[in-house]
Amino acid sequence: MRAGIVSLAILLVFLGRQAPAWDLRGHMMVAAIAWDQLTPKSKARVSQLLRLNPDYSDWIDGFSSRERSKAAFSRAAGWPDDIKRDSRYTNDGEAPNGPDASRNTGYDDKLMHRYWHYKDVPFSPDGTPTKESPEPNAETQIIAFRDTLASRTASDDVKSYDLVWLLHLVGDVHQPLHTTSRFTRDLPDGDRGGNLVKLCESPCRNELHAFWDNALGTGTSTRAAINAARNIDDAPQGSAANQDVHSWIVESFEIAKTSAYKSPIGPGQGPFELTDTYKRAAKKVAAERAAIAGARLAKLINDNLQ
Repeated sequence: MRAGIVSLAILLVFLGRQAPAWDLRGHMMVAAIAWDQLTPKSKARVSQLLRLNPDYSDWIDGFSSRERSKAAFSRAAGWPDDIKRDSRYTNDGEAPNGPDASRNTGYDDKLMHRYWHYKDVPFSPDGTPTKESPEPNAETQIIAFRDTLASRTASDDVKSYDLVWLLHLVGDVHQPLHTTSRFTRDLPDGDRGGNLVKLCESPCRNELHAFWDNALGTGTSTRAAINAARNIDDAPQGSAANQDVHSWIVESFEIAKTSAYKSPIGPGQGPFELTDTYKRAAKKVAAERAAIAGARLAKLINDNLQ
């Protein structure tokens, strides 16, 4: 009986939406791009707030005093994924449930809030009924956290917590597969942003969502991510001026349909074998989205942080 319970638990974990967006390296690259576009006033204020995070000392380890602020800002973008592996935090599931799902109390909140990382705009290429993404989600939280940064009454503890989440979530919603779920006859409950679309034969765990997460590269070195961000072309002129969070998600959703789900990705679960042409196009899209995410994140902070 115990073996059956353990097997069921493993299955439930596997079925959950486990993938981050982007890989840690990609999140750090987005933040590094944003840092270079912050005003001196914003840099000073975010550096002050980030010191309140319990992992701050780890983020700056090995960096000179001149490098620490940018290093901490870049590495902080991965913190909302870090807590998924931290025993101090409680896994409250993949879907929002109850009033605690949207709580905003700062670092005393020990829930993982996995459902904050995405908003799945549904679509179906074959007429399968779809389901809307529940709230709270990435869109509701970016707006809530942005408003906290602008507040003159919120505590620095809450602002620090919300800032770190914003560094992450703005990157999340510019990853196309964090803004959609495709519903088909084979996957009537949706493909969870490509997490259920396989790229190799079972028991291989490689899937479409993870491929896109890794499109900006992999690795945990903050210094390497900062250096890689310097090679990303600037965002198109005027893209940072768009501060409508919903439109960011719609952009990514449309890119998911035209780029992530394009041939050789067909209907259903696969497995599908990606071509070199598909891979090159995905990397180009990822670099463009990172540049735009960084520019928008910087403007959001410059315009709102008190």
